[in-house]
Amino acid sequence: MNAIPPTTPGPHGASPETPAFAPGHETARRKQDLADSFRLCTVEGLVSMPIVLMTLPANVVLAALFTKALHLPNQTIGFISALPFVCNFLQVGISPLLARWFSSKAITITGACLHTLSWVAFCIMLGLLPTDDPARAGLWIGAWFFVSSFCSSITGVSWNAWVQEWVPARLRGRYFGRRNRLLQISNITFLLLAGWMLAEWSYSRVAFQLLIAFAVLLRLLSILWQLRMPTEASERPPSRNATLSAQFITVRQSKPFLRFILFGAVWSFGANIFGPFYHVFMFEELRLSALQVGTLSVCGAVGAALSMPAWGALLGRYGNKGVMVVSLLLWQGHNFLWSFLTPENAWWLYGMWFWGGLTNAGFFLGQFTLMLKLLPVPARNLALGMNLAITSLFAAIAPAIGGMLLEFFLARHAALPVYHAAFLAQPLLGFVSAWLLLRIREPSACSLTHVVGAMSNVRTLASLSGLSFLSQYLFYRRPQPETPRKE
Repeated sequence: MNAIPPTTPGPHGASPETPAFAPGHETARRKQDLADSFRLCTVEGLVSMPIVLMTLPANVVLAALFTKALHLPNQTIGFISALPFVCNFLQVGISPLLARWFSSKAITITGACLHTLSWVAFCIMLGLLPTDDPARAGLWIGAWFFVSSFCSSITGVSWNAWVQEWVPARLRGRYFGRRNRLLQISNITFLLLAGWMLAEWSYSRVAFQLLIAFAVLLRLLSILWQLRMPTEASERPPSRNATLSAQFITVRQSKPFLRFILFGAVWSFGANIFGPFYHVFMFEELRLSALQVGTLSVCGAVGAALSMPAWGALLGRYGNKGVMVVSLLLWQGHNFLWSFLTPENAWWLYGMWFWGGLTNAGFFLGQFTLMLKLLPVPARNLALGMNLAITSLFAAIAPAIGGMLLEFFLARHAALPVYHAAFLAQPLLGFVSAWLLLRIREPSACSLTHVVGAMSNVRTLASLSGLSFLSQYLFYRRPQPETPRKE
């Protein structure tokens, strides 16, 4: 029998085998904490998708509630739809101050709790809203939606800052590619559930209350898993003693980030000037049903879910800027087809939406990871707030201008040619945005020619087209066994 040798106390009174003093144990603990954080971040994202989806002003659930159940006037719906952009602009004066007093994780969780509480209040309020006074009902909903949107804006900024703290830069593209693919699947599942439920219950208020209660319950689970995430900063945190003036100077001296804001402002304007009227065009001019339009949304989400892992791998290998430009050109190039759509060829839309989801996924994922890469760390929260505020301001102004232009020309010309001309704006401004994007200096990124070469690979295109089982082989090299050298 082998006896266990007695341990000899070390120079500080602890055994040499004490794990707390072993460097290997500390490294293993950090790796395990990072793995646990990745797992919990993915799971909490899956269950938070329903309430995040309903927070968007143009989502299917709120659009059905406003039009089918409450019969709100269009002017009221437009006012409510602008509130998230207004809140995104206003939060720039609050987010940096909160960041000086609290950690990003604490702000994120507190904001999520307040946002969830606002939806609990809305679930109750739905049963009390007047049925014969849409203007009064719209006023109550507008007041609630402002509070909810403001909490969502604060939470969004702090969540971005929190993620930038603990996710290593080398893993962001690949990890968020996988995570966003799963979130798209969660999004599709909730859309199908909500569509079926609203149809079965004939858009009754009880159906909306049940959907909201279900989303709130899942959000509570999300907050619980956020609390359990053992996140640890992978970079040295910025000084909390820096004054706002010093942070403004830091942001002003960060030329790449300022160019990123300019790019984001132009793109936000281009995407939103006629963005809200694509659905109006489909309903009124192409005469599509609500079920057909919902199916188109699912086609786009399926395309994005299939391509996310491939785009994430490309971003991790070649950098963000070049991949984003290729994605944007592929996406906006096909958007010229909107200017040729008629009721006779409306079936093109199914392929167009699938191709749009397939190609725009790389742009949106790269936009997020590029922003994290260019952030001036000493003024991280201020920079995030400024970016969100400026792009939201342009996003709020754009549809007002687009609506006035459409109203002016529709009163003088046939509707179909007017919409066809208007839909040229987004792809043209998208090409301008791509040019501005190329002028941003991104550290440690490959040139655009390398990215185009990778995209021309047949196997890469196969993966982007839905053969996701090829993506691991294409984008992750397994380490080769060392060949013994001959002496």
